[in-house]
Amino acid sequence: MTPARSYRDLIAWQKAVELAQETYRLAALLPERERFGMWSQITRAAASVPANLAEGHARQGRKEFAHFASVSRGSVAELETFILLAVRLGYFGASACEGLLSLSDEVGRMLTRLHQSLNDAKNP
Repeated sequence: MTPARSYRDLIAWQKAVELAQETYRLAALLPERERFGMWSQITRAAASVPANLAEGHARQGRKEFAHFASVSRGSVAELETFILLAVRLGYFGASACEGLLSLSDEVGRMLTRLHQSLNDAKNP
């Protein structure tokens, strides 16, 4: 596998940006009273997924990149938790979140594989 020259070449980063974009669209539907609460938490978690991938890639060390891929994976879990909580609180209908949760699951799997491949490459 040829290393990506830029973080923008990573499919995981591209999907993570899509996840963040869709999250911002959904978060815009939150009630006004949640603008500084849940809205802030949801959008911060979503934006941190591609941001941590970019930062990890820029570090140019496999160990650090693996660490940031793991942090990104944690942000996906955080995002999913906030989305599911918002559904339970009645802010979103479950059907409105299906696509976003499916995309977050896909990004999470990609990040897990990326993390594993970076660790495997460190330990031949």
